[in-house]
Amino acid sequence: MSIIISPSILSCDFANVQRDVEMINSSDADWFHVDVMDGVFVPNISFGFPVISAVKRHAKKPLDVHLMIANPDAYVEEFKKAGADMLTVHYEACTHLHRTIQNIKSHGMMAGVALNPHTSIELLDDIIEDLDLVLIMSVNPGFGGQKFIKNTIYKVEQLANLIHKKGSRAKIEVDGGVNLETGALLVKAGADALVAGNFIFNAKNPKQAISDLKNL
Repeated sequence: MSIIISPSILSCDFANVQRDVEMINSSDADWFHVDVMDGVFVPNISFGFPVISAVKRHAKKPLDVHLMIANPDAYVEEFKKAGADMLTVHYEACTHLHRTIQNIKSHGMMAGVALNPHTSIELLDDIIEDLDLVLIMSVNPGFGGQKFIKNTIYKVEQLANLIHKKGSRAKIEVDGGVNLETGALLVKAGADALVAGNFIFNAKNPKQAISDLKNL
C-alpha cells in the first residue's frame, strides 16, 4: 500500500486558497490536512469554521482536521457540519478521551488522537482499538517550519507494535518537519500517512513534491 499524503493547508497562500486547494485536487495527495488552533491549547490561532467550509466546497478529497484546541467536545458537531471527514483531537486536551472518540464517531467521522512529542505511546493502550488514526507530532504543535524531532522514529515503531499487538486498524500519521529524508525514515518505521506543509508549498513544483513523497 502506498503512503497517504496529507498536505497541510496551514502552509498554503491564504490569498490564493482556492488555487492551492485545486492544486491539491489535481495532485497525487490523498487528504487535506487542516490544522485548527485556538491560542489556548497552543500559542497560535489559525482558521475556524468559515474557512473549513470554504475549503470543503472546492476539495475533492477528504478533510483531515486536526484540532489543537481546548475542550474539543464542544465543537464536534460544528466540525462535522463544516465538512470534516476525519477529526483528530489531542490526548492532552481530553479529560474523557473515550467519550470524545465515541462522540466523533457518532457524527459519522473517522476518529483520531494526536500525541505531543513528550506524550508516551503507552497511554493509548486502552483506546487504540477504538481509533481510526493516531497522529504523532514530530514537532511541538502551534507553528509550521520547525525542526523534526528524531525520537519520533522510535515512537512510530512503538505505535506500530502496539497496533499489531492489539489488532487495531488505526493508521499512523506523522506531522512536523516532514521532507523526503525524514519521510523515508518514517515510512520505514511504519507510518501510513505523512503531513507536509512547508516542504510542499515552498517547493518550486508543489505537485512534484507531493509525488516525490507519495513514492517514498
